[in-house]
Amino acid sequence: MKAELHPKNYRLVVFKDMSNEYSFLTKSCIDTKESIKWEDGNEYPLVKLEISHTSHPFYTGKMKLVDTAGRIDKFRSRYEKK
Repeated sequence: MKAELHPKNYRLVVFKDMSNEYSFLTKSCIDTKESIKWEDGNEYPLVKLEISHTSHPFYTGKMKLVDTAGRIDKFRSRYEKK
């Protein structure tokens, strides 16, 4: 294997789906400003997600999509007249 192939900041990170409070721990090199205490008692960097596999309509079978930014409503109101 090549030397220095992986980034130096490759570590365990908690990803949290804000629409349903689902969290999972995995490795990543994403930069974060927040941290959270995990189930094992250790503190890990936290990444907040708008959508994950537990809330995405494709995986849940529900066709309702939670639009936190209001983009769907803005699109509908803009093109409703046409």
